[in-house]
Order: sequence, then C-alpha cells, then structure tokens
Amino acid sequence: MVSMTLVRNVAVFSIVAMLAGACAQTRPPAPEPKSGIGPGMNAQGQVVDSSKVEAGYGRKVKGINDWEGEITGKPAAKSRFTKLQIGMPMQQVVNLIGQPSDQGAYMTGKAWIPFYFGSDRHRFEMVYKNQGRLIFAGGSIGNFTGGNLVWIIHNATERGQR
Repeated sequence: MVSMTLVRNVAVFSIVAMLAGACAQTRPPAPEPKSGIGPGMNAQGQVVDSSKVEAGYGRKVKGINDWEGEITGKPAAKSRFTKLQIGMPMQQVVNLIGQPSDQGAYMTGKAWIPFYFGSDRHRFEMVYKNQGRLIFAGGSIGNFTGGNLVWIIHNATERGQR
C-alpha cells in the first residue's frame, strides 16, 4: 500500500518539474547562414534584381551603436553607398548621399506582436538609381521618417523604382 504522503510528494514534485521546464528560458537555434547564389543575384555576387533579394545572402555586419545589419552585393563604380555604415540615422544618410529616386514604407510581422516595443515594427526603403536600395528599421509608430540603416543592397543596374 502506497502512503498518501508519498503520492502527494510525487505529485508536488511533478508539478514543480513541469513548471520549471515551462519557465526555462530557451534560445532558439541561430539560423544557419545561407549559401549559394541568392535570389536576384548572379554568380559573381552582384545584385541584378533588387526586388527579389532575400536577407541572409549578404555579409552580416555590426555598425554604429551596435546596430546589426547586412550588406548584399558589390558596390557600383564610384558608389555613394560606400560612405554609409549600418546604424546610421536616416537623416544623416540623406545628408550624406542625397535624396532617393523612390521610397516607401511597410510594416513587418513584428508590428502585430502584442507588447513588442522593439525597433523592427516597420521598415522604410529608399531606392537610388544605379546605386541600389537602403532599408531602415525603427522610428516611432506612425513616423516613417525615422529609423536606422539596417540593410544596404548594392545594385549598379537599379532602375530607381520600387
């Protein structure tokens, strides 16, 4: 015959173990770097269609104020983009290389996460003819004019339109 104390202790231990497992902070595995020729790129690593480029095929860099970003493709001859650094504020970029040919903004999936207060709720994209595209993240809700540079896409054949 099993004593009630033993049954109770086993039950309590099981509940504590279950709660501890549920509360444990686990970090998802880091995504593996993508290899090969990325979408919108040729075999030489040049971007030929900026609209098809995917994140993960470029070079990961850490920039100003520990902003992390990516640089994809190879710069055009005399590219103004070579003056830029990941993490630069949008206004500093415009002051340095001028106004874009086209621009636009879009929300990311993180915008729909309740209580997400990070800097990647929306993205702002600037397109420069014969240079490429610049992607900014951050700014405040409803303000698509702020943010910091997180992705440089070099494309010497950029048409200048989104």
